[in-house]
Amino acid sequence: MSESPDSPSSPVSPLGGNRILFRVIAILSLAGVIVSAISLERHYAKSATEFCDFSQRFSCDIVNRSESSSIMGIPVAGIGVAGYALLFVLSAFRKAKVETPTQLLLAAIVGLVFALRLTYIEAYVLMTWCILCVISQALILLIAVLALVVKMRSASA
Repeated sequence: MSESPDSPSSPVSPLGGNRILFRVIAILSLAGVIVSAISLERHYAKSATEFCDFSQRFSCDIVNRSESSSIMGIPVAGIGVAGYALLFVLSAFRKAKVETPTQLLLAAIVGLVFALRLTYIEAYVLMTWCILCVISQALILLIAVLALVVKMRSASA
């Protein structure tokens, strides 16, 4: 019987059937870097934008320039760029390491918890939604679910 292209090269390899999942996580992470970079640019922008400001309830500028848009002077969007970059590195360049599924899942869970905190702030403190933030929240949720699948598959391999 021949091995499939997704077969691990050694019994301890986390790749198994996870190659496609690692690629999808890498692509979603790059999308997260881009969305977060746009949010970071909006955080520092001097002028208002129209591409994601639809009303008082849907305004990237209100969210990205609020008191809640920074933590200890660091823009939340900058933290997003760094977090998504870490997820990209793990999923694209460290996927053959045995410890990567665990690291990927932990990083994704931290990102998801961070995003849920920001979602709470948008919904109940600012009462305004940022479309870029909502996209980022969907991306990190998808990444976390896929990272969980990768972890579960690698644990059973």
